[in-house]
Amino acid sequence: MTCENTPAERIAAICAAQKACFRSGATLGERFRRTMLRRLDQALGQWEQRLCDALWKDLHKSPEEAILTELSIVRGEVRNHLRHLGGWMRPERRPTPLKLQPSTSRILSEPLGTTLIIAPWNYPVQLLLNPLVGAISAGCTAVLKPSPYTPHVSATLRAMISEIYDEEYIAVVEGNREVNARLLEERWDLIFFTGSPSLGRTVMEAAARHLTPVILELGGKSPCIVDRGADIPVAARRIAWGKCLNAGQTCIAPDYLLIHEELLEEFIDAFRDAVRRLLGDDPRQSRHYVRIVNERAFDRVASYIGQGTVRVGGHSDRAERYIEPTLLTKVDPAAPVMREEIFGPVLPVIPFTTRQQAVDFITAREKPLALYYFGPEKQGREILNRTSSGGACLNDTIMHIANEALPFGGVGNSGIGSYHGRLSFDAFSHRRAVIETPTWIDLPFRYMPYRMFRWVKRIL
Repeated sequence: MTCENTPAERIAAICAAQKACFRSGATLGERFRRTMLRRLDQALGQWEQRLCDALWKDLHKSPEEAILTELSIVRGEVRNHLRHLGGWMRPERRPTPLKLQPSTSRILSEPLGTTLIIAPWNYPVQLLLNPLVGAISAGCTAVLKPSPYTPHVSATLRAMISEIYDEEYIAVVEGNREVNARLLEERWDLIFFTGSPSLGRTVMEAAARHLTPVILELGGKSPCIVDRGADIPVAARRIAWGKCLNAGQTCIAPDYLLIHEELLEEFIDAFRDAVRRLLGDDPRQSRHYVRIVNERAFDRVASYIGQGTVRVGGHSDRAERYIEPTLLTKVDPAAPVMREEIFGPVLPVIPFTTRQQAVDFITAREKPLALYYFGPEKQGREILNRTSSGGACLNDTIMHIANEALPFGGVGNSGIGSYHGRLSFDAFSHRRAVIETPTWIDLPFRYMPYRMFRWVKRIL
C-alpha cells in the first residue's frame, strides 16, 4: 500500500478554507474547543481496533504496545486539557508598577491561527495527534501531515479525522516529500515538526521565508551511562526495554552506552538475559517485537552491526525487516554507528574509567534529546549539572515522556520548543500583554515637556 499525493490545488483550497474559518472566530470559544477535544477522545475509543490493526500492518506493533505508547498517551493528553482548559484560557493578572498606576496588567492567551503539524512514522498516531490536542485546545485550525512510510496508519487517520471534523477546521494531507515541500510554501502561523535534525533544518529554512514560528521535535544520539553503584540487573532490564521498544525506532531510545569498565562483562550477561525475558529465546517469534519500517531503514541499521564486536544478538532478516536486539563492543568512536542516530535495535558500548571521561564524551557532541544515568542519585545529579539534554532520567529510560506535567522537547541540535500539558496549549498560543488604563485621570508627568521630572525620576 502507498499513500497518494494530495493534489497541490486541493492543498491550496484547504489552507484557504482554514484561514477563513479561523478569521471567522468559530474556533475561539471554550465550549467549541471542549466539544472538539471530546470528539477526538471518543473517536480514539471508537477507532482503537482499526488504528491498532493499521499499526500492526505497517510496523508489526502489538495492540498492547500500540495502546501503551500511542493511543493512551493521546487520550491522557486530551483529558488533561479538558480538566484545565478553563484555567489556561483565563486572563492572567500581573502586577502593575507604581509608575503605571492606576492601570491594570493582564496576559491573554490567544490562538496563533492556522497551523501545520508534520509527523514521523515511528509513532505515527501519537506524534500526529498529541500536537493536535494543543492546537485544538489553543483555538487553532490545523493541517495534519502523516508519514507516507506508514500508509495504513495514514489512511486510517485520514478517515477518522474526516469523520469527526470539517476539513476547514482540521484536515489530513497525505503524500511524500513533494507534498511536504508544497505545504511549506504556504504561509502558516505555526509549523510543528517532528523528525530528524536534517529535515528540521529544511523546515526551519522554509519557515524563515515568512518568519513563521516553529516547534521542532528532533532527535540525535541519546547517551546512557552505567556507573559504579548501579543495580546492574535493573539497569540492564530498563535499558533493554528502552532499546527494544518499537525496535529502537524511538527518538529518545538509548543510542549508545557509556559503562564503567569494571561493569562491562556483568552488564553484557544481564542485558542478554533481559532481552530473553522481554522477547523470548527468539525475538523474531515475539508478537511484541516491532519490525524496521522499510528496506532502506533496514539496510542502514543492519550496516551498523559490522562496526563492532557483537556480544548479544546480531541476527537479521531483510525479507522480514527484522533485526535482533544487538549489543556491540570494541566500537570506534569515529565510526558511523557512533556518529549517526541509529534509530534501531543496535546498542554500541564504550567503556570509561572516570565520570569525567563520560562527561567529556557527551559534551563533545551535539546536545541530545535525552540522557540516561544509572548509578547513585547524587552522582547522577552531578552528571545532569555538567551536561545538557532535552530531558533525562536517573535510573530509568524513556519514562519522562509519559508524564504530561513535564515538558517534552529538545535543545540545540535535538530541537526547539517543547510541549505536553500546559506547554502544548502555550505552543499554539501567543501570550499577549495588555495594559488597561482608565480615563477618569490623566497624569501629566509622561507628556512633554516633562514637568517635575526630577520627582518623577524617583519612581521610574
